[in-house]
Amino acid sequence: MVSSVRGKTAVILGLARQGIALARYLAEHDASVRVSDMRPAEALAPALETLRERDVDFVLGEHPRSLLDGADIVFVSGGVPVDIPLLQQARELGIPLSNDSQLFLEKAPCKVVGVTGSAGKTTTTLLAGRMAAASGRYRKVWVGGNVGNPLLADVHRMISEDVAIMEMSSFQLELMTTSMAVAAILNITPNHLDRHGTFDKYVEAKARILDGQRAGDVAMLGWDDKMARGLRERVRGHCWGFGLVADPSFSNGCHFQDDTIVLRRDGASSPVASRKDIQLRGAHNELNVLAAATLAAAAGVEPTVMPTAIRGFEGAPHRLELVREVKQVRWVNDTMATTPERTVAALQSFAAPVILLLGGRDKKLPWGALAERAKTGVRAIILFGEAAELIERELEHAWGHSPAQAVVSRGAQSADRESGTESAIDGSTSGEAAASSTFPENPMVFRVGALAQAVQQAAASAEAGDVVLLSPGCTSFDEFSDASARGDRFRDLAQGLS
Repeated sequence: MVSSVRGKTAVILGLARQGIALARYLAEHDASVRVSDMRPAEALAPALETLRERDVDFVLGEHPRSLLDGADIVFVSGGVPVDIPLLQQARELGIPLSNDSQLFLEKAPCKVVGVTGSAGKTTTTLLAGRMAAASGRYRKVWVGGNVGNPLLADVHRMISEDVAIMEMSSFQLELMTTSMAVAAILNITPNHLDRHGTFDKYVEAKARILDGQRAGDVAMLGWDDKMARGLRERVRGHCWGFGLVADPSFSNGCHFQDDTIVLRRDGASSPVASRKDIQLRGAHNELNVLAAATLAAAAGVEPTVMPTAIRGFEGAPHRLELVREVKQVRWVNDTMATTPERTVAALQSFAAPVILLLGGRDKKLPWGALAERAKTGVRAIILFGEAAELIERELEHAWGHSPAQAVVSRGAQSADRESGTESAIDGSTSGEAAASSTFPENPMVFRVGALAQAVQQAAASAEAGDVVLLSPGCTSFDEFSDASARGDRFRDLAQGLS
């Protein structure tokens, strides 16, 4: 725990949203601040400009050992792996590690509600925030963390009559020792194995949201999810839950009874809303609404205000977001589906034929379930980005076709530096549609370069009644700064189609 940062020497690794918020807070509270990022100054120009008037030292392009000289604490941004040599050296020297979320929890004057999970946490966090705001129970509802702004940036504006609802990633949780008054684990399925190495380590990172709780706190678990439910033994306070059908072993939580969301609390049940009130597409979003209602109820929100919040909620940006409809083709942005499992959930949300855009940077997750699901309802798959060839091999393996039958545009790629797009070249003119082959009884598959070319190919392939779905199953870091930037680019490209 950081009792006070005044007079301390603090090192911050990573200068994105979290690093900027930390640098501002620490400088304003009279700490000596050193910020290090592996990117060069020209790539960090906007961030550096925001801190121009703060007393901050920058070390860019490297994380040298000298950063630790005289350091009292090291704050680690979520995008920085905790096993890099500098952090190993910090541990050997006994220098504590922390992050912006940990510092926020230590300084927050109000009730804090935390949400984590492999999927659905942003939707749940935002909807729970709407419910809390509609209740009038709190002076102000703050929503942030892994979604929106780091809450540390606003902690000076909070008072005890407020509530903060924060989304938490495994990257943030793996360093944390403090938790929230209400902490939720929605589900745990394989994710970020490129970062954590093994599924067990990923589960352990998620479970840390429970470990800092006390006897009077509330933990909320998705009881339909085997891994989340299995953490019940680690709950230190009251245990709430949620699921599609009732579970008698949970005294408190939400479930469906026929088409009605029901809240069971202390043995008594009360209706919350109708299934028809849910505006979001997909069965997975029904679970997210159940989770939000349970979370809000655990934070003291009465169910009478929840229907209005549910009916008015159209979802989080970049999640099954209808961008436009042109020539009777719907273009849907689901860029936040960064795992194959989330792509499967997206596919299950549509009855119309789908042109599926898959690709980005792989997270070392299994593709078999998606390959099987894509046999039904998917008319074409367009692979793009760094992971395109890997995904193609996974499809070949799952569908049982030899590489000779499944080769799709294995030519070189040339980057158009002016436009930011790439073109597949296979003995043809650059800019032509990528070569394709049809898998018997399976979707047609195209492999192209960057997202822009994938959109061009989708436009050429789509027919009236189709859904063009960007649900990439991968991270965006091969081409974009984050998944939101990828979604913004998809929107622009789709809007530019005639």
